Amino acid sequence: MTDQSVFVLGEGFHALEPTAFETEAEFQELLARHPRVLDFGSLADGQPLRLVLVAREMGVATSAESGPTYWLDHLFVDADGVPTLVEVKRATDTRIRREVVGQMLDYAANGARYWPAALLQRSFEETCAADGRSVEEAYAELLGEQSPEDFWTTVEERLAAGQMRLLFVADRIPLELRAIVEFLNRQMRQTDVYAVELTQYRGGGDLRVLVPRIHGEVATAAKSPTGRRGSQRTTRTDMDAALRDHLTPDLRRAASELLDHATSMGRLEGGTAKYPSMSAHYRAGDRQVPIWTLSLHDSEKTELGFSFASITHHLGLDVAAAFADSLPAVGELKAKLEVQPEKGYKGWPTVPLTDLASEPGAVTRVLTAIQELVEGQDSSASASA
Repeated sequence: MTDQSVFVLGEGFHALEPTAFETEAEFQELLARHPRVLDFGSLADGQPLRLVLVAREMGVATSAESGPTYWLDHLFVDADGVPTLVEVKRATDTRIRREVVGQMLDYAANGARYWPAALLQRSFEETCAADGRSVEEAYAELLGEQSPEDFWTTVEERLAAGQMRLLFVADRIPLELRAIVEFLNRQMRQTDVYAVELTQYRGGGDLRVLVPRIHGEVATAAKSPTGRRGSQRTTRTDMDAALRDHLTPDLRRAASELLDHATSMGRLEGGTAKYPSMSAHYRAGDRQVPIWTLSLHDSEKTELGFSFASITHHLGLDVAAAFADSLPAVGELKAKLEVQPEKGYKGWPTVPLTDLASEPGAVTRVLTAIQELVEGQDSSASASA
């Protein structure tokens, strides 16, 4: 891009000169306060994108047993529940050429695994509080008719399916990064990758102009329509068909027990990932709490994941600890449950359905644990009434 001045006509004639951002922190603060400079594209219904900040310096864990290892500059989300991961670099930072790409892919891969819905919801609400913004007002603009729990579950599902945007933002995008972005965007079917060159012009006083230039849109438009994300949710009919077509009778029986219990005692919600999935929400006291998600990734990998972060967020550590103690410690689940206390019961431990189905009574113990959790909250609510 040229370094030519920009001229503003209004009550006078103003010449604005291209000016570098003094620090990366200044650059990051600008994006956090004014995300509209990144609002290119539109929602599924054609409405403007309107990104909303979930958190600055969003922690990224690399295992269910660890705390944050990395820190993403910004995590945004739109009203469709599509997460947008943003890394900011000034042109003077040599990492803008190649290192930042590996960094971003680390964040995307691990965020997809270790950002449960409850963590995302808590981060967003804490950001609202820190900014002095009403959570109710923020949700009114973002959610429409959805509940916060349903919305953040959708965000979690999109992450797990790789349905996200990756944005590299800098005041100057080098050719090396632009080439990598366009290559990744052509190859990644579920994930959109962009480089945003944000040039700043300053004039007299506080007058400032920001000019974004987007790289990667051509590659995005060229993607096959069948590879792009959809908003079609898995129905119970879809799930039953997938179980029938891909699972053995024992696994199908175990999955059906879980789904039938959620249908009769709670509420099932279909996922929007490219593979069939359904989440179970149960009313515990006065709250609808996501408890588990059943995901049929392929014919060899069907797993049940427990949303401990949601349980802890809604019902507290003691309830989450009691629930963990009640679950059957079978197969891979045993080791994952053992590390939950030191991690504050904020993980997403999963267990292959084969482990549950092969252990006599294991599925029954899962359902009993859920029943005890729900009834315990109902008793507490009645006692306090």
